[in-house]
Amino acid sequence: MPQGKVTTVPDDGLTTRQRRRQAVFAVHTGPGKGKSTAAFGMALRAWSAGWPIGVFQFVKSQKWKVGEETALKALDGVNGTPVTWHKMGEGWSWIQRAGTERDHAAEAAEGWAQIKRDLAAETYKFYVLDEFTYPMKWGWVDVADVIETLAERPGTQHVVITGRDAHPDLIAAADLVTEMTKVKHPMDAGRKGQQGIEW
Repeated sequence: MPQGKVTTVPDDGLTTRQRRRQAVFAVHTGPGKGKSTAAFGMALRAWSAGWPIGVFQFVKSQKWKVGEETALKALDGVNGTPVTWHKMGEGWSWIQRAGTERDHAAEAAEGWAQIKRDLAAETYKFYVLDEFTYPMKWGWVDVADVIETLAERPGTQHVVITGRDAHPDLIAAADLVTEMTKVKHPMDAGRKGQQGIEW
């Protein structure tokens, strides 16, 4: 697809303007670094376009502060464009912590239920569902329900889902799928993650 030119034009009667305004469902998956970062880059473009943004993080803890959160929260309300940030669960939920009684599955299900309510109400124009592949992988959120809900979402609401191991049906349903692959990583050489690079 050189220079953004389509290879075939469907015979669906849509004008060029209508094609430019179709809702996009994107998935960023794969074992490489940068899935969430790319989604937040899209959110910055959405903010620049004046679109209300809803970010839903499904794995990162309330205590975990990422640079994109700080930046996007600073933009909340600037030029009248709202940015809302939600975090569900303790974070890194596959790690068992002694003494924790939180029900991560229930919290993930409630997070998804809130997204469904927001989609029905057209609360946001751009949604980042960060690390959302994991609740689906673990069976906490039904993949078929996600696909059906996104297919039937009203208006022009754009959604990007991030996380490893995206379900094949999710990939098939998406309009845009990017797989991040690792070629080389500093941690392979024993280096640690650092502020400004990993968070």
